[in-house]
Amino acid sequence: MEPPSGAALTVVMVCLTVVTGVLDAASFLTLGHVFTATQTGNLLFLGFGIAGQGGLPVVATVVSLGAFLVGAVAGARLESVLATRRRPWFPVALLVEAALLAGAAAACWGSGPARGLTVGQRCAAIALMAMAMGMRNVTAMRVAAPDLTTTVETRAMTALVSGSALGGDRLLGYGSHAVPRRLSSVGAMLLGGLLGAWLIGLGTRTPLVVLLAAVTVAATALLVPGLAHGRNADG
Repeated sequence: MEPPSGAALTVVMVCLTVVTGVLDAASFLTLGHVFTATQTGNLLFLGFGIAGQGGLPVVATVVSLGAFLVGAVAGARLESVLATRRRPWFPVALLVEAALLAGAAAACWGSGPARGLTVGQRCAAIALMAMAMGMRNVTAMRVAAPDLTTTVETRAMTALVSGSALGGDRLLGYGSHAVPRRLSSVGAMLLGGLLGAWLIGLGTRTPLVVLLAAVTVAATALLVPGLAHGRNADG
């Protein structure tokens, strides 16, 4: 089973982008100044931390980076094997991601506010979230939906303005119908960060925020077979 296409795929990828924003809000605001999806930021944070500037954590950043790479390797092996055997790699990858996120929620469950977590609990939650995002990046790269990487928005923002009437670059999409998709991608990340920060600001505990993300990804995975079937029926 391949991923759905067209508008259905856009909706799925936008939903996953919102989840990314929620997760990075949870990790950065409650687990220490560390991202679990935006690894470019972590590379910079690691450099700043090693230099002893800004009070940024080194251990948590290394854990996130390392776990992300492990997740990417695991995702590549799992998804390529499933695809070779003509198995439904896309929904399976999302379900594994959801399971890892549920594990991250369990790692810091029942411990009161996030600031009361032990170092071990924080690292376990960060590692499992980062592994899930490492797998997500492989999934998104295999899908190759234009402007919808679900974890990085720099290119989408660049394409949005350069391919709009302001930039006028036809090589980058000016005159095409790419603007709504790019705007959806950028807006979804902003919405996810806003939603995650809003939930945390309301006093929602970190494991509940992460569990909400896990349930959303799992629900998305369960919708994929129907969407893909609808695509095949239309074809």
